[in-house]
Amino acid sequence: MKLAIVGTGYVGLVTGACLADFGHDVTCVDVSSAKIDALNRGEVPFYEPGLGEMISNNVRAERLQFTTDLPTAIDQARVIMIAVGTPARQHDRHADLSQVYAAAREIAGNLKSHAVVVTKSTIPIGTGDEIERIFAERLSPDLYSIAANPEFLREGAAIRDFKFPDRIIIGTEDPAARETLRELYRPLFVNQAPVQFTSRRTAETIKYAANAFLATKITFINEMADLCEAVGADVQDVARGIGADNRIGSKFLHAGPGFGGSCFPKDTLALATTARDHNAPQRIVETVISVNESRKRAMARRIVDACGGDVRGKSIAVFGLTFKPNTDDIRDTPAISIVSALIDHGAIIRAHDPQGMKNFAALFPDLVYAANPYECCAGADAVAIVTEWESFRALDLARIRSAMRTPLIVDLRNIYRETEVRAAGLRYVGIGKPKSTI
Repeated sequence: MKLAIVGTGYVGLVTGACLADFGHDVTCVDVSSAKIDALNRGEVPFYEPGLGEMISNNVRAERLQFTTDLPTAIDQARVIMIAVGTPARQHDRHADLSQVYAAAREIAGNLKSHAVVVTKSTIPIGTGDEIERIFAERLSPDLYSIAANPEFLREGAAIRDFKFPDRIIIGTEDPAARETLRELYRPLFVNQAPVQFTSRRTAETIKYAANAFLATKITFINEMADLCEAVGADVQDVARGIGADNRIGSKFLHAGPGFGGSCFPKDTLALATTARDHNAPQRIVETVISVNESRKRAMARRIVDACGGDVRGKSIAVFGLTFKPNTDDIRDTPAISIVSALIDHGAIIRAHDPQGMKNFAALFPDLVYAANPYECCAGADAVAIVTEWESFRALDLARIRSAMRTPLIVDLRNIYRETEVRAAGLRYVGIGKPKSTI
């Protein structure tokens, strides 16, 4: 099937590469000639395991191409996906839909044959209706169908998520569009991927509801961690105990410094704002947003307290800058709030991250960036583990101890056991642990 994808960001590139890998004829379009030129040179603008190789393979097989020429890209395309960014606007926290509407207008202005136009971007509920109005003003209704097909890709595991999805949500009231999109995803049926057809507005709601619920689970276990510290319980045991209940599930019950990334902060804000606009406020979601933001800076206070209440002039080694492992994405990462607060308290920051240092340096150019964890902790008064990269999970703790000035690890992800850290001669501070053992 011939299809075009408008937008070569994270969602657009992963979607385009995976669909091309199924054998479809995919053209990815972007207004940025610099991005397209880089992609045509084989340069992927972000880190995602396996994506660069998949793109190269499909470009060589002539199933995947990149261009700035939208009219040519959509010519004879049966499916056109809009996968542009929808960041939160600074002044009112609504999702910024300017790129979505610009893409819709350009597609509508150049469409010559029937296509199913699909929103892959995360968009507020009802956006598909506005896109349909844009098309109706310019085209005969027999030339287009508008559908919603939200993505559920985890950064760092996006290719597997695309090829082995929990579900595929397709929102459209047009039976012909349903069959076209069923055909598009037919290669997944061998994996028995459950396809759920809904109305367009329902599909748009599912995306926001899913992310808000996961963000709520994270925030819940983080607050449970605070309670555990106060009453002498262990949050990891609590998480295992409640997660064993299949009505709850064990995923997203790992206490830490709060959620970040490109989806949860933006999508919870957009959902809360949309809900208020429709006089159906989401009080739980609003509380999740507030609690999560407070928690990030609270983690810096935890590090300060572990250092005796004063970090002025002290060296803090920060392990992990991205919001999660296996990505170079630093958007809304807890590390930003933590590092900012530590600097405000007078600390000297040394940092290491396997993939995120270049992006983080654009925000914090004056930090000392180390090539590895051992170099990072040289002379440090504390190590703060902020992101749970696998490469941090089996460090030589004795070597860490010998490199540090003060033997202290503040493990904001609970990736180490206190006993093994103490055995190496280091003091240990975790999350949600009984105070008597911290």
